[in-house]
Amino acid sequence: METNKENLNALTHTIIGAAIEVHRALGPGLLESTYETRLVWELAQRGLKVERRKPLPITYKDVQLDAGYRIDLLVNGLVIVELKAVETVLPIHEQQVLSYLKLSALKIGLLINFNVEIPRDGVHRIINGSL
Repeated sequence: METNKENLNALTHTIIGAAIEVHRALGPGLLESTYETRLVWELAQRGLKVERRKPLPITYKDVQLDAGYRIDLLVNGLVIVELKAVETVLPIHEQQVLSYLKLSALKIGLLINFNVEIPRDGVHRIINGSL
């Protein structure tokens, strides 16, 4: 399957819809791991392939290093999803997703904070380069 802008947009739309459904069911104030478990289930119900805590090695001077980085969720091998349950999303959280995108050579990531009153306010779309 060719990965194009429309496919990525449709995939991120599906992921965001699942996250909103989880948020509506659980509300804010829980641990990140609770949201992660439910979101993985919701994504699987939608027929998506989800990898949890996917290792992200770093290549430095042609040497691959396991630096202990883990992607919260990798959906269909195309979209990085970083989950938070924090009072405020900081620029460093967005930079974390962008760094993961660069290290993995992927184009799009979602930073989803479940500790918000309005679910859409917790969604941040991050793009590596241009789509």
